[in-house]
Amino acid sequence: MLDRVGPALCLASAVFFGAMPIFGRFAYEAGVTPGALLLIRFSLAAALLLVLLLVRPGLRRIERVPDVQGRSRFSRGGTVLLAFGLGAVAYAGQAGLYFSALQRLDASMLSLILYTYPVMVTVVAVLLGRDRLNRWRSLALLAACGGIVLVLLGTGSMHLQPLGALLAFGSAVVYTSYILVSDTVVHRLAPVTLAALVMTGAATTLGVEAILTGVDLSFGWRGWFWVACIAVVSTVLATLAFFAGLRRTGASTASILSTLEPVVTTTLAALTLAESLSPIQIFGGILVLSSAGILQIPSGRAARSTPTVDRDLAVAEPVSVAA
Repeated sequence: MLDRVGPALCLASAVFFGAMPIFGRFAYEAGVTPGALLLIRFSLAAALLLVLLLVRPGLRRIERVPDVQGRSRFSRGGTVLLAFGLGAVAYAGQAGLYFSALQRLDASMLSLILYTYPVMVTVVAVLLGRDRLNRWRSLALLAACGGIVLVLLGTGSMHLQPLGALLAFGSAVVYTSYILVSDTVVHRLAPVTLAALVMTGAATTLGVEAILTGVDLSFGWRGWFWVACIAVVSTVLATLAFFAGLRRTGASTASILSTLEPVVTTTLAALTLAESLSPIQIFGGILVLSSAGILQIPSGRAARSTPTVDRDLAVAEPVSVAA
């Protein structure tokens, strides 16, 4: 059962994150600027998570687990500072690069470049000794990446702008670092605590930026509604589900499963924005979904001999709030 919980949480996270571009599209139509969207998104998410921790203090507890090979040890204070820094530097930086690239690239091209990160995460995790690249994981990675290419190429012609492409690739590199660093602390903090620290860090950075450059909050209630959807669904729920899934599956598997996100975005765009899905996009989506099934195939001898302490001892963690 536990082996299915982690992937299910990662897939749920991908669905929640995948809805964000749709919410963002409606927010922009309502007059919300990218700077205002990011500031409100992270500030509201941080506030909701902090209130949740106050109301449900039991969510702060986490089952102690032995150290896992390849993951550094931190003091309690160091772990908290690192989690805060993940939001203040990595998450805020990745979001800034992403929305800057979106001003210069088609959304499909941006997604195609951004989703080079599962390959980078998997390769680095293997090099660091945190994961093993067995034949099934390799096949799942190929299926996921191939499916993403088909889904995004099926959107039609895409225009490449050099600076936009560089910003998009920078976003992918920063997100790779974010996932790999998160993997070092996700076993030492409960998902709600970790998410609250990350969102507070990001909100702090964007708050300082807003003070220095200004931000326009004069849009109407429709804009606030769509930004609230981003904060609740595509930030709070998405992040909680991702951290809980990452704790159980590891960085490479979590990143491969997250390739469902652009498939969700493309499908929702077809349903809500009157965009059609081509046969090649449908086939690509099937390939991405198949990667989740491939990852559930036992890896034979390696599966029996590889320690899974970080997954098996995580049962006591209260992750139901992510659903």
